[in-house]
Amino acid sequence: MAKKRKVGNLLALAVLATLIERPMHRYEIAAQMRERGKDRDMDVKWGSLYTVVQNLEKHRFVEVVGSERDGSRPERTIYRLTDAGRAEAEDWLRELLSTPEPEHHRFVAGLSIVAMLPPDEVITLLDERTRLLAAEIDARRREIEEQSRFLPRLFLIEAEFGVAMLEAEAEWVAALRSELAAGTFPDIDFWRRTHAENIPPAEVAALVEGGAFTQPTDNS
Repeated sequence: MAKKRKVGNLLALAVLATLIERPMHRYEIAAQMRERGKDRDMDVKWGSLYTVVQNLEKHRFVEVVGSERDGSRPERTIYRLTDAGRAEAEDWLRELLSTPEPEHHRFVAGLSIVAMLPPDEVITLLDERTRLLAAEIDARRREIEEQSRFLPRLFLIEAEFGVAMLEAEAEWVAALRSELAAGTFPDIDFWRRTHAENIPPAEVAALVEGGAFTQPTDNS
């Protein structure tokens, strides 16, 4: 089970990891994270950066070491990582690497209510998803290949994992699409009928509870 942290936003971990290099002000921290693609890896919400840094300072994970002014721009506060902050980052990293945790996925949300659409439309939508997944996989592979020319693999493994997850999703989507197109998906005829006859959702639910859908076979 994930530990409850004093600053639990993953953006905080990205900030701590960035400050391991050297002291920086907030704008520099944001620039470094953008340059390294942390907004993709950690679902960063830039609008909360100011609050996150404040909270890290409040809990003594970072501390102010000075300020600088660039021309007529406002003065910028410079932060550095404390020993407590480094320990927090390392402990958090160990948790992320060792402990699986359920994560919300927009595709799963769609699958959970897929019966709202007729199966033939779902086939078309899955075709589009397959096309987009293939394009994304190709783009990320090219990106990894390009970056591998000047970065060691140690700094690319998160990108490799991302591609592996996309490939697994593409394979699963293709298999589901094949079942629907071939008519081998369980109860696809009933699913089609609910839409063809415009059966109200409440009636569909009653039919399901009454055993209208095929029950799974117990092979144990």
